[in-house]
Amino acid sequence: MTLDRLLAFAGLHPLPVALLAAITVALVVNEAMRLMGGYQRLSPAQLTMLINREDALVVDVSGQADFEKGHIVGAKSLPLAQFDPAHKWLAKAQERPVALVCRTGAGSTEAAKRLVKAGFQKVSWLEGGLAAWQQADLPLVRGRN
Repeated sequence: MTLDRLLAFAGLHPLPVALLAAITVALVVNEAMRLMGGYQRLSPAQLTMLINREDALVVDVSGQADFEKGHIVGAKSLPLAQFDPAHKWLAKAQERPVALVCRTGAGSTEAAKRLVKAGFQKVSWLEGGLAAWQQADLPLVRGRN
């Protein structure tokens, strides 16, 4: 394909080309912000290794009812609505790896941003949330922790 043909196509189809350009820019900006955000996303396998090798503190920011329906073994519950980096047991873990989880991964990224802003150095979140954890056939426990 030549540049002339590409420009001709763009001239004939300006709306789809503009939408494609906007989506591309949004993806690049989002990825750059994530890389510079000070926290990393983890797959279920990576989270398992972080827990086993570095004794990561797992914080579930789901609501209490969702937490009791199923959570990662050893996870602490701190719902996003009440999430505070200065929380007594969370503040004590500032030097420790902290992994944030929720049902889908959306709430945990918000909590990760707050922790980084508060000075936490080793912050990560479970990409895809507990749905991804279950898809990887990893166990959940029920009840309070």
